[in-house]
This record gives sequence, structure tokens and C-alpha cells, in this order.
Amino acid sequence: MDFLKKLKIKKVNYGSSTGLKWNTTKSEGKLDIHSPVDGKYIASVYQASKEDYDKVVETAHKAYLEWRNVPAPKRGEIVRQIGDKLRKYKDPLGHLVSYEMGKSLQEGLGEVQEMIDICDFAVGQSRQLYGYTMKSERPNHRMYDQYHPLGVVGTISAFNFPVAVWSWNAMIATVCGDTNLWKPSSKVPLTAIAVQNIVGEVIKENNLPEGLFTLVIGRGSSVGEKMLNDKKVPLISITGSTHVGRHGAEVIAKRFGKAILELGGNNAIILTPEADLKMALPAIVFGAVGTAGQRCTTTRRLIIHESIYAKVVATITKAYKGLKIGSPMDEKNHVGPLIDKAAVADFTNAIDLVKKEGGKVIYGGDVLKGKGYESGCYVVPAIVEAKNSYKIVQEETFAPILYLLKYKGDVTKAIDIHNDVVQGLSSAIFTNNIQEAEEFLSASGSDCGIANVNIGTSGAEIGGAFGGEKETGGGRESGSDAWKAYMRRQTNTINYGKTLPLAQGIKFDI
Repeated sequence: MDFLKKLKIKKVNYGSSTGLKWNTTKSEGKLDIHSPVDGKYIASVYQASKEDYDKVVETAHKAYLEWRNVPAPKRGEIVRQIGDKLRKYKDPLGHLVSYEMGKSLQEGLGEVQEMIDICDFAVGQSRQLYGYTMKSERPNHRMYDQYHPLGVVGTISAFNFPVAVWSWNAMIATVCGDTNLWKPSSKVPLTAIAVQNIVGEVIKENNLPEGLFTLVIGRGSSVGEKMLNDKKVPLISITGSTHVGRHGAEVIAKRFGKAILELGGNNAIILTPEADLKMALPAIVFGAVGTAGQRCTTTRRLIIHESIYAKVVATITKAYKGLKIGSPMDEKNHVGPLIDKAAVADFTNAIDLVKKEGGKVIYGGDVLKGKGYESGCYVVPAIVEAKNSYKIVQEETFAPILYLLKYKGDVTKAIDIHNDVVQGLSSAIFTNNIQEAEEFLSASGSDCGIANVNIGTSGAEIGGAFGGEKETGGGRESGSDAWKAYMRRQTNTINYGKTLPLAQGIKFDI
């Protein structure tokens, strides 16, 4: 395929890089990557060894000792050049994202655009790594805080956003003076290799230190565990399931490291009687079926007032029946495949479980077979009448299942249902009633890290801090002041007087 050639993806690739060199280990086995689009073989990757990991981290740490002293605006200039490279490679990289992961081509190109956008954001941020000046209680003293680079920043990314999540972390960390270590999902390693090749061009062109951007593709049980336990990696951002994040957080905490956790979501939209249903419909459908339900911000629960329930069910069912399911490389299709057959099994198991608990499948739930669906990864997005108390509804199934939940009374009843899950990532309400909207955004409203009014749960902008509460992990990435997580904070006091007054009026004469 032409886009593989443009991205320098070979039939057989190596799984670890120091930025300028690829380690050539073959002893750890090979990942054979097949596309969920058509089941065809794309390429292979030799997995990194523990020794490869050690080389990569040592190189990244050495580069950090140099990079931390480069003025932040100059670090921003490098990120600007990376953004320009991504513009150059947007089309082939977007095609690879779509073909390797299975999301629509439009979404694949959009994900690369998100990388470009965060580069632009980070360039500006490089001139705004601000601190604060505080008034000292002691005369002739100046007190302020400032932020310094942290070290090697690790990113463990998931398959569903194979490149964007890395960029959220890496571009901000780079302007903060950190170097980067990336462990991508083993389900989508080719996109990571492509990005490493792209940033490698910038490293060479600017004669930058080897180790500024590093990559390890390997087993979680070996390379992954070394990364979690490594004191040379003071911060690790983990995107994945709550189970994976909990384990990672425990290991990192034992060595007093820092973790940014972006974990499970069980996102809901509330529809009140005051909702504009015409506006709400595309937000609901895209939120539920976009990326085949494999976004952490996917809409999984729809909480509907009883007075409009029947109308909403009929409207959504009609919309689902019009969905075009097929190759994501064809922009006419709305829904592509799940990532693999294990994800399909999770989908069908969830459908079976919700039926056993008393739920009713209104539409969908089937696995598609035949021409165009040879990979075995295509399903019909499901609409299911359910109750929030069902065990399966309380869990996150990474697949296109939308649970319809009915509520009575005022908006506080809907908010109670909304908050009655262990996850807390994204949330939304559709209403033209300002009191309902403000209640949803108040301290007694949504308990999620993201709360929206009259837009859906999916499609967060990079300018805002991204992340959630409760078992979603509490971390924040991307915009706002999320940059502070990638730096260490220091409070400074300068005495420019002739005497040494002590704080709190303490006297200590010698």
C-alpha cells in the first residue's frame, strides 16, 4: 500500500528506537499485524527485549540532561516543526490509523489533525510556563514559585487513539523540557513506528540529542513492568482499562512516581422534556457508534424522561436502521469494525448478559458475516432497554451498545442515575432550561471530569484539560493547565535585605 511506503513501514520492523537508531533484537518474538478492516496482513514487528528497554531509557535520560537546559521557546520551535511534518504526512498517517485500527478514514485524518492542533497549542504554551509571585511576611523578601522539567515522561497508549493520546503527552512534555518514552498498544504498533519515523526527521534536521523521542513495543509482562518500576521515568501517563490503570498506579506509587490515569468511561446523556431532540439526535448516534463504540468518551447510557421516552426510542431506532456499516476506508460508511475478534466476543457477551438481567434489545446486536465483513470484526450497533442497576450496565463494554434508561420527576432524578456508576469521564445534558443546565454543572450535578450542555459526550477539544474522576483515574492531559503535571514545582524565597528575619516572628539569636 502506498501509504505504508510513504511512512517507511517495512514488511518486518523493529520494536524499539532511541530516536535515531532502531535496536535489532529478534529474540522476543514477532507481532503479525492484520487489519480489522479486511483481515489482511499488513506488516510485522519484532518485540523489544528488556535489554532494549534499558538502552532506550538510558538514552532518553541522557538526552533529558541536555534538553532541560534548552530555552522553552526553542523547545517550542521543535514542536512547531513536528506539527509541520505531521501536516506533510497527514494523509498517509490518517490512512494507516484507519486501516490498522479500523476507525473511519474521516476519523483517522481527524486524529492526525488533533496531533497537529496539540503541536500548535504546545508552541504557544512554551512561552507560558508561568509561576506566581507571593507576598512574603518578612521584610525585604521576595517569594515566588516556578516549574522545572521533570525527566523522562512515559506514555502507555491504547489502541483506540493510536497516535493522538501520545501527542497530548509528548508535545506538552517536550516544551516542558522532558524527553519522551512511548509504549504503544501491541494491537496498533505500526502507527507508532510511523510517528517515530516522522519525528526522527526533525531530530536529524536539527541535530537534536538522541533520546528526545524514544519507543518500545513489547510485552506488558516484561517491558511494561520494567517501565512501571523504573525510577528513571518519574511520570507515566496510562490510557487503558481501570484494571490496567489500578495496577500501574499501585506500582508507580510504591516508588513515589507520578501517574496520569485516563481509564474507563461509562458516559451518559440526559434528555429532559426541555431537550431539542433534533439537535440531540446526531450527538447521541455519533457518540454511541463513532469509532464503533471504542472511544473512552463513547455514549453508553441515555437517560430519558418518561414523557418523551417513546418518541426518543422511535427516532433513535430509525436513525440506527439508516447506519451504513462497512469498510472505514469508504467515507460513505458510518460504522467500521471492532479492533479484533476478542472485542466482538465482549460485545456479544454483554448482549447476552443484559438479556439475562431483564434487558430488551430494541435493535442490533448481531455479528455481520459475508462479503465485506471477512475480518469477522463487524457488528450491528445495539440499542438496549435496561436499568442502571444491571451489573453489565455498571461496567464499560468497549463496543457500540447504547443502554436506554427511563427516569421520572425533575432533573435531579436523572442526575442521581447519571452519577450512580463508578466511572466519571464525560457527561452531557440536552435541555433549553437554564435551571436544569446549571444544576447539571453545579457541585450537586455531574460528577464527571467533562460535563457538557447541548453537545454530546464525545469529541473533546484539545484546548481544555481532558480527564475524569472516580475510577476514570483523576488525571488530566492536553489543554488548560495540564502542563503542570509534566513539571516539578519549586517555591523560592530571596532575602535581599541586610538582616535575617525568620518566619512566624521567631527569634533565634546566637
